[in-house]
Amino acid sequence: MADKKIISCAITGATHTPTMSPYLPVTPDAIIEQAVGAAQAGAAILHLHARDPQTQRPTAELDIWMHILKSISSQTDAVLNMTTGGSTFMSIEDRLRAPLAAAPELCSCNMGSMNFGTYMMKEKFKGKWKNDWEEDYLEASRGAIFRNTFADIEYIMSSLGEKGTRFEFECYDVGHLYNLAHMLDRGFVKLPMFVQIIVGTLGGIGPGPENLNFMKETADRLFGKDYRWSVLAGGRHQMNMATMAATMGGNVRVGLEDSLYAGKGKLATSNAEQVRMIRTVMENLSMEIASPAEARQMLGLKGADQVAF
Repeated sequence: MADKKIISCAITGATHTPTMSPYLPVTPDAIIEQAVGAAQAGAAILHLHARDPQTQRPTAELDIWMHILKSISSQTDAVLNMTTGGSTFMSIEDRLRAPLAAAPELCSCNMGSMNFGTYMMKEKFKGKWKNDWEEDYLEASRGAIFRNTFADIEYIMSSLGEKGTRFEFECYDVGHLYNLAHMLDRGFVKLPMFVQIIVGTLGGIGPGPENLNFMKETADRLFGKDYRWSVLAGGRHQMNMATMAATMGGNVRVGLEDSLYAGKGKLATSNAEQVRMIRTVMENLSMEIASPAEARQMLGLKGADQVAF
């Protein structure tokens, strides 16, 4: 089992807006449908954000979250990984409202404050917006900070940790790895750790083999053998960085939160399509894909029967 690879799929996120792709799930029912499809395609972990059914904006509304969680869990045994990042424009209280109520097996935990720029994407769609909030939403990232202070991180780790929730530690730059090592030294982190190395986000470390190697080598120095790791890359770098990570012994994350494409100039028609793409690559390289049950064992999760939804 130690050699099996976990595929995570991030279904919608808070970065892309409805105008960017007709295939991006931007309502709760679309998120549910695509999440189940991604699980059927081979994703053991489903990373989730919620969207408002009327405005299609990211939301922290508890009733919407519970509808999404209950509906997906009734149709698949995949691990449901709730965001604690929400969006750049949510308070830490809003970001944690649903995770604290749901007590999931797994949550993301962002390991440092950062610039998180999405404003460049608006140039491609100028004057073509489906919703009047989209352009301003993207532009606002130019002057915003994605806040994840040490106090925020402590609050996330302690409050959710009390409920038995484990974490996907999202590290967008090398300093985030050192922040994680600091929290490990202080006893906030339980082993085994699951580290998500993120490359290619504007505001974090750039894409490319040299940056991925540097992040992995730094994690090895800091954590030794006490962690499992995965890679996600933004946009056109998604599949090549995921393939590189898999050949280096890591796990992978794909999904429309991270990239809207399934090849150069070709929009992915679903999250499942991206899962099938990376699964085919990995299986052609003689790699075995972990089931949800195997992923739970590998990451030391509490089990789907211990959640509150």
